[in-house]
Amino acid sequence: MTHALIIGGGIAGPVAAMALRKAGFDATVHEAYPTGADTLGAFLVLFANGLAALRSIGADLPVREHSFPAETAEFLSDTGVPLGARPLAGTREAALSPRTLQRAALYRALRDEAVRRGVRVEYGKRLVDATTTPGGRVVAFFADGTRAEGDLLVGADGIHSRTRTLLDPDAPPPRHTGQLTVCGRTRDTADPAPPHTYRMIYGRRGFFGCTTAPDGTTYWFANIPGAELPAADLAAGPDHWRRRVVDTFADDRTPAAAIAAATGDAIVGMNAYDIPTTPVWHGRRTVLMGDAAHATAPNAAQGASLAIEDAVVLARCLRDLPDAERAFAAYERLRRERVERAVALSADMAGRLSPTFEERRARDAEVARQVAEKNDGSADWLTDYRVDWAATVR
Repeated sequence: MTHALIIGGGIAGPVAAMALRKAGFDATVHEAYPTGADTLGAFLVLFANGLAALRSIGADLPVREHSFPAETAEFLSDTGVPLGARPLAGTREAALSPRTLQRAALYRALRDEAVRRGVRVEYGKRLVDATTTPGGRVVAFFADGTRAEGDLLVGADGIHSRTRTLLDPDAPPPRHTGQLTVCGRTRDTADPAPPHTYRMIYGRRGFFGCTTAPDGTTYWFANIPGAELPAADLAAGPDHWRRRVVDTFADDRTPAAAIAAATGDAIVGMNAYDIPTTPVWHGRRTVLMGDAAHATAPNAAQGASLAIEDAVVLARCLRDLPDAERAFAAYERLRRERVERAVALSADMAGRLSPTFEERRARDAEVARQVAEKNDGSADWLTDYRVDWAATVR
């Protein structure tokens, strides 16, 4: 049986392992962290396209059990004026309404389900090198001095992927978007979002979004302008990030500053990156997926869903085509245009700050127009995408 070495145990890695097993392959997930990369405070959204891809391999239920739905997005100006509300993209099928959950909970749910299906997950395995034997086998070397051998190497090791640089030493590095993303959660706010709703706020100096879970916890994020920070500054602590977010939205007449101020230690700040294009996606025995191939800025909230799509599409290609090189080429053909379009969309969303009063009012009018247009029930190219597991890749 063909054996795949999957590098990375976040989102794409466990999903790829489950999809490959469904396609008749064996896989081992090699995770760099000792117990998994769990980040305090950070959360994410899975949209209909990602949930449908999970459903195609029967892996959506564990995610639903650790998440809660939202069906509506409402938009506010920095003045507090409502700009309209509309159904969240992908809510035309109730079972695929967007789901919110902590990133760590998603990691655990996917890994636990993969293990339940017989996938082996090895921890503390940080990839440092890889080579191909004369017989065509792939050997992966890890920082702890161990090695693993298989037939394929799947790089699902994130935006700072070691697999990507081994595959192409000239691969472009991640691009800092000029923004910092801060995530938090609190049960102390006096202004929770309405049930099943994401509240999106266009502030003077940043963008703020929040939703409130059935248990009363408000999950929020802020995208604020800022230069790329070293690791020591990112670890400055919750007090630093709380002050920074409060200061960013203090002059707005919206709930953003108060929600941030009511948050305790469950705050984390991070640099926002994307990768507009990766020239080399695969070699003879190695292939990239998820953020390792096409990281998106967080603005469109599609990184996790696109990574899940990748994993299922790759498994289909390997299932249906006679050798890895053809399967990898088909996978790239099916994925590249879509994901690079999503990266560009998210980058465009990151650039919508409007510094002057006139620019902000023009932006408000444009947002209101776009919201009204989206209420017509038209299809959405991003979230209406579906992976058809039963279809044959040719």
